[in-house]
Amino acid sequence: MKKLPSLALALLYGAAAHAAAAAATPPAEHKIDAAHLLRHIKALASDEFEGRAPATRGETVTLAYLQDEFKKLGLAPGNPDGSYLQKVPLVYVQPSPTLVYTAAGKPVPLNFPADYVAWTPRTERKVTLANSELVFVGYGVQAPEYKWDDYKGMDLRGKTLVMLINDPPLPDPKRPSRLDPAQFAGAVTSYYGRWSYKYETAARLGAAGALIVHETRQAGYPYDVVRNSWGRGSYGLKYAKGDHPGYPGLAGWLQLDRARELFRAAGQDFDALKKAALSRDFKPVPLAASVTASVANAWNEMPSNNVVARIEGSDARLKDEVVIYSAHWDHFGIDESLPGPRSKQIFHGAQDNASGVAALLELARAYKALPQAPKRSVLFLLTTGEERGLLGAQYYARHPLYPAAKTVLNINVDGLNLWGKTRDLELTGHGKSTADELVAAVAKSQGRVVRPEGNPEMGAFYRSDQLEFAKIGVPVVYTHGGRDFIGKPPGYAAATLDAYTTHDYHKVTDVVQPGWDLSGAVQDVELLFQVGLRAAQDAATPQWKPGAEFRAAREPAPAAGSASASAPASIPAK
Repeated sequence: MKKLPSLALALLYGAAAHAAAAAATPPAEHKIDAAHLLRHIKALASDEFEGRAPATRGETVTLAYLQDEFKKLGLAPGNPDGSYLQKVPLVYVQPSPTLVYTAAGKPVPLNFPADYVAWTPRTERKVTLANSELVFVGYGVQAPEYKWDDYKGMDLRGKTLVMLINDPPLPDPKRPSRLDPAQFAGAVTSYYGRWSYKYETAARLGAAGALIVHETRQAGYPYDVVRNSWGRGSYGLKYAKGDHPGYPGLAGWLQLDRARELFRAAGQDFDALKKAALSRDFKPVPLAASVTASVANAWNEMPSNNVVARIEGSDARLKDEVVIYSAHWDHFGIDESLPGPRSKQIFHGAQDNASGVAALLELARAYKALPQAPKRSVLFLLTTGEERGLLGAQYYARHPLYPAAKTVLNINVDGLNLWGKTRDLELTGHGKSTADELVAAVAKSQGRVVRPEGNPEMGAFYRSDQLEFAKIGVPVVYTHGGRDFIGKPPGYAAATLDAYTTHDYHKVTDVVQPGWDLSGAVQDVELLFQVGLRAAQDAATPQWKPGAEFRAAREPAPAAGSASASAPASIPAK
């Protein structure tokens, strides 16, 4: 991105927004202020910011605003190179795949995207697999804490893995009609059931490709969703030569009927192998078949940036450790095909996630108002590309500015409660780490209770930036506003949140509303301030709990020759 003079940057985000920003001065206390939150939301969600799409004028305006705010607050640049920016190399890739499997000497071509979808994470013009052996690996899971390993040490280098969707659905021994809550989170999909985990594991084991068999009931959505999501272009990171992309060279999905036909052609019964995969004794099954595939890519490079600012810790021994607050600044930009004036074509993203960005700016102001900085350093990370697949956070996790081993906690903010105070607070990922106790203690001091997320089957924990920190072993906090609104009638929360989801979420109508009540946002941001402050001050730091799927990434690898040395970490530390 071409560097612009500072005067031009100021002009870019509009005289009105600039004047409003200049009017604010940090108070002598850390009190969270609703007026400051609203001021930032109004600026970031205004037409002038053009929907904050990465690699557009909207990004330039947003970066200028954020850097200017951090400078006014007196925060140091967060990048050790002396800048407030971390460059993130985004690309938009359009794949054109072909795929033929061969069983019993007969080649069978599949049709894209009706029979399968496939892509490659590599920014290469063409990626090819030639006669790669197909191996069925059950659910494709290695979970030491559940004593589960679908791979059993088999050498899978250069092979293409065929996997089942989701976690192993193990029945509860006491109530066989339900799933065992002690195994893979029961009815809630764990990270082991996520498609991204399956691809990452295949890549870590050296597989050339990985194909997940789609099943509508288990996925909760039809194959059409897969076809529409993965059968067209997508955003990704441009990987430098030698940088591991995390996924195998070929990643994709198989339509269920085509998978059944493949297994039959290879002399196997899909349903019988699926049943066998429910046992801990399952071993990978070579399918006596091979696949030849290629993916031709066309792409556009879209250089973007994370924004980072830092408050250095006051303790000489602990200042190298860091608490990270994160929120994504990006949204969906402009769709000029929509009818109406330009303001009706802009995806303003007021709640998602101008409100989260506003929270980080207000948190930064609160920290700077303390009489002394906390013992550990505090980093404010505003990420790009979250709406395109958590890409800015993923890039930071792969290229951390401060070591993951010294990052004690990530607190992610993706949307604020803009509808009033609550007696409760929802904690997504409840039960995974001891950070829960920090959140519960602060909530109690506010007269509130902490509840697990209301719809865990939606997998919200795996759909926002904190996931990328969890994957490299950093404990995380990700809260949502509560549902027990003070002074509101029964059903208010469901009606309000459903209305937002139906009418405004990821739509041009996500704008500042005159009826907002930011008292709930103030309540929640104050809680996040206190949680982060305790993490930055306390001698003990948050730790993953036994059974958390991210715990292995935090713990040191077993010594060579130890009993568990051959069991790979459940999540690769990239």
